[in-house]
Amino acid sequence: MTQAKPSPGGSGPDGSRMGPTRISTLVVAGLGAAAVAWLLISTLYYSGIPRLPWLPVVTLAGLAVLEAYAAINTRGRIERKPGRDPVNPLLAARFVVLAKASALAAAIFAGFYAGLTGWLFVETTRAALDDRPAASGGLLASLALVGAALWLERSCRVPERPDDEREQDSRESRPGQR
Repeated sequence: MTQAKPSPGGSGPDGSRMGPTRISTLVVAGLGAAAVAWLLISTLYYSGIPRLPWLPVVTLAGLAVLEAYAAINTRGRIERKPGRDPVNPLLAARFVVLAKASALAAAIFAGFYAGLTGWLFVETTRAALDDRPAASGGLLASLALVGAALWLERSCRVPERPDDEREQDSRESRPGQR
């Protein structure tokens, strides 16, 4: 029987491992959502749709603020700044998962709002004019959430140690040798 060869892409049995969020993934998701939004809004009768609500905009902006605060706090705790407790590794892992998920969701929302905003700026009706601020606000809040999520993900990385600390640790880990 032959053993499975580990693939060069990862360390798991199937070669998968979680890595940083790719900007290309976010761009593709956003462009796909923008195309879907443009097609949906252009095929539906726009005047029959109620006005765009502000609640999603406020929610996305609030999430962006919370994730930015978590990024600042987590980075300070990982770097062990004075007056801050060390970060729990499980909490950092949860923040990374939250950041990856919210970056993708925010990219989809940003694409949807971009498609909607683009269509509203082409349309000349009074209803479209009234919905432009909410659509533009949604686009900005979504982009802010993408940025905050990527910042939180980056803040959860363990900083590189200087070479002299690595050498000292390797000498201390071998008992009996001095």
